[in-house]
Amino acid sequence: MDAKGFIVDEDEFRDPVVKRVVDKFRERSDAGFLKYGTTLDEERTTKMKGLMKYLIDIQEELMDAILYIQTAQEELKEFLDEKET
Repeated sequence: MDAKGFIVDEDEFRDPVVKRVVDKFRERSDAGFLKYGTTLDEERTTKMKGLMKYLIDIQEELMDAILYIQTAQEELKEFLDEKET
């Protein structure tokens, strides 16, 4: 078990929600490697991408996330409005 108590052994998690999130990270990492042919660590350590590019990537991802939140809110509002009528 690690210090935080998340991992019981290498592939077993105390909390199944944590395991599902870790599994999604693994899947995303695999998809990124297939698409770009490198890992984030290799990209960083070989200076394939500089700090400013990472910051731009983060900003763009967060902007996308806000758009997804807005769209989901509008979808939920429409759903709830339809249920009320």
